Amino acid sequence: MSKPTMYHNPRCSKSRQTLELLRARGIEPEIVEYLQTPPDAQQLGHVLDLLGLEPRQLMRSNEAEYKEHKLADASLSRDELIQAMVEHPRLIQRPIVISHGKAALGRPPEAVLEILE
Repeated sequence: MSKPTMYHNPRCSKSRQTLELLRARGIEPEIVEYLQTPPDAQQLGHVLDLLGLEPRQLMRSNEAEYKEHKLADASLSRDELIQAMVEHPRLIQRPIVISHGKAALGRPPEAVLEILE
């Protein structure tokens, strides 16, 4: 069985809770601290596909970068929004867990359990 991958921000309480939940079940995921090692556009597009979300649905619209770069503009394409998240990874909602060809957003943390079976 391959290890789940977790896009993690150790400063985020939901991310820490999700990691604790996984570890409590004996699961040690491969951790990607995405603020230090952001996904590229192709990886992020794949994650969005696995989640079944559009880019804005994975964006943290309360971050300063969202307003500064006018990312609420409806004319922006999927690729432009993905590129904004690549350049400003703080915009990416977290945590994201990928396992068995599926992905889940850990909000709430228990949501990731569905993809682990």
